[in-house]
Amino acid sequence: MKNGDSREQSEVAVFSLLARGLAELEIEASGDQINCLTQLVSLVSEWASRISLTGHREPLDLASHLVLDAAALSRQLPELDRAERLADLGSGVGFPGLPIAILRPHLEVALVESRQKRHHLQREARRRLGLARALPIHGRSDEVEIQPSDVVVAQAMTQPERALDLMRPWTRAGGIVVLPTSESAIRPALPDGYDDLGVREYEVPVIHRRRRLWIAQVRDE
Repeated sequence: MKNGDSREQSEVAVFSLLARGLAELEIEASGDQINCLTQLVSLVSEWASRISLTGHREPLDLASHLVLDAAALSRQLPELDRAERLADLGSGVGFPGLPIAILRPHLEVALVESRQKRHHLQREARRRLGLARALPIHGRSDEVEIQPSDVVVAQAMTQPERALDLMRPWTRAGGIVVLPTSESAIRPALPDGYDDLGVREYEVPVIHRRRRLWIAQVRDE
């Protein structure tokens, strides 16, 4: 089988899986959006030999564990409907920020990542997929210029309490911070400047993995 044929078949399988998962989530996505997500999976898979990816390198695994996880996460955030800007701190290869940017094109999405190769992948995704409102930023979140945002996400950035400290300056008054965790994660302590920490739970379609979001609103003082 030719490599081109193999890649085309892989992309068809990824497109089908994503379409099924988004339908399970009741997310209305156009064919162009699903194709864009499929191309994102292909790009990350291409780069897998050049960057450090934990666990998920094959296209179908990337689609289910990373893209559909990001989609399911966004489904739990109705605040995104009226938000203008989201910041994804410690975004790695661009998850959950890049899928959110594709599914919610009205958002400006800042992708803050300190590791250079991962930042370069984000830039290539922005260029190749035409994501003009996705803004890769190279550096640590506490060292680069802060862009106050309506919603700030940090997934596997650092310990939860430290992440909450780092997320606070990036969040506009009245905005929210979002910490995605496993279903069994222990409630983190909430630093000053936030209102009470709430929890939302969801299931990633296809793989049926349970996940949890810790969410807190920045106090409007």
